[in-house]
Amino acid sequence: MASLEKKGSTETMPENPDKNIYKAPVTIADIWQAQQYLKPFIEHTPLVRSRPLSEATQANIYLKFEQMQRGGSFKVRGATYKLSRLTDEQRQAGVITASAGNHAQGVAIAAAQLHTPCTIVVPENAPLTKVTATQSLGAHVILSGATYDDAVQHALKIQQETGATYIPAFDDIDIVTGQGTLGLEMLAEVPEADMIVVPIGGGGLISGIALAARALKPSITIIGVEAAGAASMRASLNAGTLQTLPAIATIADGIAIKQPGKITFPIIQQLVDDVVLVDDEQIINAALLLMERHKILVEGAGATGVAAILSGSIQLKDKHVLVPLTGGNLDINLLGRFTEHGLVNASRYLALHVSLADRPGELANMLNIVAGMRVNIIDVHYQRVSSQMPFMKHEAMVTVETRNRAQCEELLHSLRAAGYVVEEAQALH
Repeated sequence: MASLEKKGSTETMPENPDKNIYKAPVTIADIWQAQQYLKPFIEHTPLVRSRPLSEATQANIYLKFEQMQRGGSFKVRGATYKLSRLTDEQRQAGVITASAGNHAQGVAIAAAQLHTPCTIVVPENAPLTKVTATQSLGAHVILSGATYDDAVQHALKIQQETGATYIPAFDDIDIVTGQGTLGLEMLAEVPEADMIVVPIGGGGLISGIALAARALKPSITIIGVEAAGAASMRASLNAGTLQTLPAIATIADGIAIKQPGKITFPIIQQLVDDVVLVDDEQIINAALLLMERHKILVEGAGATGVAAILSGSIQLKDKHVLVPLTGGNLDINLLGRFTEHGLVNASRYLALHVSLADRPGELANMLNIVAGMRVNIIDVHYQRVSSQMPFMKHEAMVTVETRNRAQCEELLHSLRAAGYVVEEAQALH
């Protein structure tokens, strides 16, 4: 087996003096064994070269469509392998876990396949699509707590009362081993890969991928990506010890973790080259690009790798880069707001306040200027009475669909040149 030494980024992740004697808790043989077991239970998801991302970065970007996995995410890999390692007595007593959604579905699928009673504790604000999907798989779902960590505490309390086996979402050797099979799949299809960019929540996926990838190709660069509003791994790496964030806030609910795993943290310290951060705006823009250019729906957590690719924070030119799209369970109720917000930030929607003289045809004249620029009008709200408007003036709130920021500026210039007082709105109404 190849040496499992970390290549190291001395500026952002200080070298560990004991790295040369680091003993990995999982071997490549363990991961191969897990892959053989899992073959009948999971999908071999597509891996495609992304032309738009490759052109944008002057690299070869390969996307692993793991959002097409059973349950809509990679989580079924680790969950199924973990349940396979339980004794018959443990399965009869049932399993319990806590999850923001994707791990819940993974455990529910595995439990159904192995005829094991299953209870899932889910945060109260978990996406509805994940909750209903988990229930449909036969699991007993309990909503408790505002965050994943709150749900964990409630699940552990139930576990002590019932004797069920707790299935961790990430901090478990068998879970890490199962997730590592994703690394085997990707490198088998693109053995020339120079880099892997992986989302991080608690660290189970990147730990498994790093263990597999370092064994197969020690020179490969491994980059983790966290949401800036839940950067517990980055904080822990900076401090050199596990840190617990006082609060977290991100649209990427699948990786919203206050504290990394005790098992996964040292693996990442040793084997991952760097961990970069992306904000919610970057995540939304990445998810929109995947919808528009690849015709696929990816949730916030699943799009963080692409967000990092687009952010410019990673040196990518001429490299062969693997990026797993880790989940696709985006709540449909949020999809409209998610998309609208991204389009506004990308200057694809523009909302304007236009002051109009109180004379016949003035609104029509203004809208003709907009239409003459071949800009699609989405909505017009006309207000004639307001204490905020001067005498004999009216206001129109116009929302239009634009190509880019340049067209927004062109429209503003044309309206102002025609004598209209125009202000860009701060938000859509």
